[in-house]
Amino acid sequence: MNLDFTEINQPFSNTIQISGKNYLYFGGTAYLGIPQNKAFINLYVEGIKKFGLNNGTSRSNNIQLGIYKHAEAVAAQRFGSEAALITSSGYLAAQLTVNQLAAFGTVIYAPSTHPALWVENQINHTNKFVDWSIETVELINSSPKKNWVLISNSMNNIMPEIYDFNFLNKVDKDKSIILIVDDSHGIGINNEGLGAYSALPKLANVENVVVASMAKALGVDAGIVLGSASIIEQLKRTNTFVGASPPAAAGLYAFVYAEEIYQKAIQKLYGNISIFEKGLISKCDYAKNFPAFLFHNTDFANQLLNQQILISSFPYPGTNNLSINRVIISSWHTEDQINMLLSAIS
Repeated sequence: MNLDFTEINQPFSNTIQISGKNYLYFGGTAYLGIPQNKAFINLYVEGIKKFGLNNGTSRSNNIQLGIYKHAEAVAAQRFGSEAALITSSGYLAAQLTVNQLAAFGTVIYAPSTHPALWVENQINHTNKFVDWSIETVELINSSPKKNWVLISNSMNNIMPEIYDFNFLNKVDKDKSIILIVDDSHGIGINNEGLGAYSALPKLANVENVVVASMAKALGVDAGIVLGSASIIEQLKRTNTFVGASPPAAAGLYAFVYAEEIYQKAIQKLYGNISIFEKGLISKCDYAKNFPAFLFHNTDFANQLLNQQILISSFPYPGTNNLSINRVIISSWHTEDQINMLLSAIS
């Protein structure tokens, strides 16, 4: 088929109509189905009516909307950190954080760390996270240097694999570490929706900082930083934070009052994942309770396309690589739709 799916002019949902045909859609990052959740949309509209469409003033302005500090306090409480900072995008949150904190010590990047976290172009490591963690402990413990900055994703959402950071317990206690973790794909889903921050080891010599896009599972066009009160205060004094406009207040209003909506959506997602897992007869890679399923058949996407099913399929990490074929399960899928997908796969 020579169909072009790069200029779709309708909202993403569990179905997409192209050239008069309906396609089941099992791609994207709307893991909790928030963009099509009517209750969340109603909250967003309430927010628009209350605060307007956008807010182009700096967070350092002498006249500010209270929803921003309120949303940060709610986010910190919800995800288990001491404090939080919210920006207009996940990329800005990541760049703000690494550019400010990288000067603390020697920087080490984990394999496949997202480019949003790069201070400058990085070598794309091909070794596994567990191997990198062993090498990193050995490097830090054998070095005379005391201060280190470790930068990593919370998971590899492509393969997928959720990373275990307990290797930090093996680092000598006289070493000081800032750990910066990108949880863009895990926040709102992994760890019963709490994401990475509360799951990271709590060590006296390690300062945990989590950055994330809120535009995936949480469905809000914003970025977030979770950390200690001292780190968040330090980041809020940067020129980047002071000079940047915040995200739309309406989205944060919806986020604040949508905790029950998120909880229902995550339970629906876990149920949908279970239905798909139980029905699978084809071999694929996946992580417990994470909605991405990696299939190694290179023609997998085309085979499903012939049955009017769209999945995530694109070259990664570069345009010259082979396509990575993944099925993404979302809260917006029905049991019948998942069974149709399973039938097509089998």
